[in-house]
Amino acid sequence: MSVTPVEINFDGIIGPTHNYAGLSLGNLAATASAGAASHPRAAALQGIAKMRVNVRLGLTQGILLPHPRPDREWLVALETDPSRAGRLWAAAASASAMWAANAATVSPAPDTADGRCHLTVANLVTMPHRSHEWPETFRQLRLAFADPAFAVHGPVPAPFGDEGAANHMRLCRSHGEPGVEIFVYGEAGGPFPARQHPEASAAVARRHGVTPVLVQQSPEAIAAGAFHNDVVAVANEHVLFAHEHAFADKERFYADLRARLPEVEIVEVPASAVSLADAIESYLFNAQLVTLPEGGPSAELGRAMALILPSEAKANGRVWDWLETLVAGNGPIRHLVPVDVRESMANGGGPACLRLRVVCDPATVDPRFLVDEAKLDRIAAVVATHWPERVGPEEHATLGDWPAAVAARRALLEALDLVELIDS
Repeated sequence: MSVTPVEINFDGIIGPTHNYAGLSLGNLAATASAGAASHPRAAALQGIAKMRVNVRLGLTQGILLPHPRPDREWLVALETDPSRAGRLWAAAASASAMWAANAATVSPAPDTADGRCHLTVANLVTMPHRSHEWPETFRQLRLAFADPAFAVHGPVPAPFGDEGAANHMRLCRSHGEPGVEIFVYGEAGGPFPARQHPEASAAVARRHGVTPVLVQQSPEAIAAGAFHNDVVAVANEHVLFAHEHAFADKERFYADLRARLPEVEIVEVPASAVSLADAIESYLFNAQLVTLPEGGPSAELGRAMALILPSEAKANGRVWDWLETLVAGNGPIRHLVPVDVRESMANGGGPACLRLRVVCDPATVDPRFLVDEAKLDRIAAVVATHWPERVGPEEHATLGDWPAAVAARRALLEALDLVELIDS
């Protein structure tokens, strides 16, 4: 009996080395927070609370695990180690793998030439602190998606920067039907790096066997601090929700979408109502745009779409006024669900950054990577016991191998019966 695929959000559990080192040029929140004290325990618990919101809405929820940090192997390759790394230490200790939207690009089975779900791990070569993530991400993805229904690929080779699903969208009538895959790339030349190379996007599309729509991200958006497309646009089923200045040639792009998917609904936020600065400060578009399931715990909301967005969007009066007008209308987006992920937000990652979307049959996923309320309780208990409460910048020079963080990650992997990842 065939099973209709569902969308699963795989959230990155925020690791115990979460800190603010300001490593991400072009990410205005991250650079503004450089040198601040971080709160890894609160950060991880906020991420877990966001996952609870998804579960209670009736959505299927998964996890990806923190990486081993500091990354001793990477430092050894650079002829140093955590005790002597100097300025490299922050890049080796970064917990940036929490932002699972950068883990991979995912093409669901209905879209691909061979009828399998394809995942290509992102190389993240533009930023040194993220460039060494892909081997551990690849290891986890191959474990979680070992079923023959999936094809998990290694990264696109350097120097073509690929930052994964943060620059990829999918439009379709419903998740289980064939869709239109949108690859958003940047062009170099502005004040900040354009992180998604067009050749990387084209290579991933060829590898997955999909016929893509390639569109350039607006240089204006990148210059304003939209370092990934998911800071200015998000898609779900037949709805594209985007800022007026998200794309370089939006009229041609919109025409291409309508030709490929006549049912597409484009909900565009005008700059006259919400400026790029407001959109980026509030992370309005770095939201999870989700379809609420019929007959689930959210049945009283009706089958409609909801925006799971950061509480910062509610705190911005111009943004929230526009959103309240939006959901009061007859459009597809009817519900607003603010969540508190302020520790992630201070490093430049909102609700959408924290999750990787995979459309598949949940029965084909290693169940250790899927969660319910009980498993989230178990994860929260480990975090409350082992994650540091506060890490100040004055401590960074003294942490070295950070044995407490290593032990914390081990405790989590043991609690989840993922011991094969301990030595990775």
